Amino acid sequence: MKMNVSEKQRIRVMEGDWSPLSVGRHIVDGGLQEDPFYVMDVGEVVARYHTWRELMPRVEPFYAVKCNDDKLLVATLAALGTGFDCASKAEIELVTSIGVHPERIIFANPAKMASHIKYSARAGVDTMTFDSEAELMKIKQHMPHAQLVLRIRCDAAKARCPLGIKFGCDPVTEAPGLLKLAAVLGLQVIGVSFHVGSGTQETGVYLRAIQHSRAVFSLAADVGHANMRLLDIGGGFPGALHSDIREVSQVINGALETYFSDRSVRVIAEPGRYFAAAAYTLFAMVHSSRRVTQKDQEGVEQSHTMYFINVGVYGSFNCVLYDQFTCYTNEGVVAETIKPKCEKPQPCSVWGPSCDSKDCVLPNTFLPPLSTGDWLMFRDMGAYSLCITSAFNGFPVPKVRAVIDSSVWSVLKDLWPLSDSHFCRGDPMTGPQSADQPILPSPTGTPMPCLSHSTEPVLVECALK
Repeated sequence: MKMNVSEKQRIRVMEGDWSPLSVGRHIVDGGLQEDPFYVMDVGEVVARYHTWRELMPRVEPFYAVKCNDDKLLVATLAALGTGFDCASKAEIELVTSIGVHPERIIFANPAKMASHIKYSARAGVDTMTFDSEAELMKIKQHMPHAQLVLRIRCDAAKARCPLGIKFGCDPVTEAPGLLKLAAVLGLQVIGVSFHVGSGTQETGVYLRAIQHSRAVFSLAADVGHANMRLLDIGGGFPGALHSDIREVSQVINGALETYFSDRSVRVIAEPGRYFAAAAYTLFAMVHSSRRVTQKDQEGVEQSHTMYFINVGVYGSFNCVLYDQFTCYTNEGVVAETIKPKCEKPQPCSVWGPSCDSKDCVLPNTFLPPLSTGDWLMFRDMGAYSLCITSAFNGFPVPKVRAVIDSSVWSVLKDLWPLSDSHFCRGDPMTGPQSADQPILPSPTGTPMPCLSHSTEPVLVECALK
């Protein structure tokens, strides 16, 4: 597949032993880096794609773009062959701009603006979800040829973001009327979708939801929708570095075999954090500190240190404010020092850079004593962070520094539209970010000169354009 990726985005091809931590150290060791940044491991995305295909070969992943719309991540998944769950005109524009065919996109927002429906029709994205009479009337007016997917509600007992409070019709009391109305309007319903909740912590809910979907399939056929052929099992899959989808995949595979053994029904899912979370590691610098003493409930004075870092809850840690969207591990945000510390961890708190008193990343934690200029690392930061971050109070949005192991790159290089002129062998990454120069041929066609070699692990840089 040819992808036309217009904006430049560098990838460092790593040789030898490395990790996101070692890359982060390289960037900050020069002492010039001050802004927060992400290290994105493209290989983590690739590995998760292959794990998914191995464990759930029948379920096609359609990446939920809202989770993280970083163009490199989207382009990587497109090159691997995933489909995409888009929720807006802008997301459809992003995905189609890199050459993804509209047949690989589902407009999975049950409450769409009319202008977005009309854009979807022009873009050729025909498959879309609905869960209400109002949406059916809107689609009838603006896109009567749409291939409709009825979204039903089936909530997990426990999820970080229970989406059923906003979307999804009741499969027993509401679905029959909606299916009949669609038939009366001459609209074609081709399938059923559900979303058990983002970051669900219950695997059995997929069995219940697939069982409900089977009943709706049968009902749809009875009221005139004879071409039911798509089941969308939504998202909710874990994405932390050490998470595992083996258990949930067994539940899904078993339910599909029981209720949808007919292979004529296409099965897709909408994983978001599964692909995005662990691929991104955030690095933040301690720029200030303050020692404070407070009395506890028994009146005993307790002291701890307040550490101020260069990114906060209005940036990459916005999930702290909106913890129903939390993208972190079950234990919450975890800060790690990027260099070993011999001192014993002490009570402390971690604060963002803004002047808002709500800008607290970790109100109570333990870290060894830190100095101004020390850096902290936060793993599993790729989901629902970068895409929501803002430059509140004038503080910069963290940039992404992408890396990929040479063995993975050798597989992917032919899938990305890159030539030899996009590569240069040089020194390891160092800050500041603004010091990077484009790694592109000169206007005359003569390659730009390469930097000298280093004794550190070799990093080969390319520009995705």
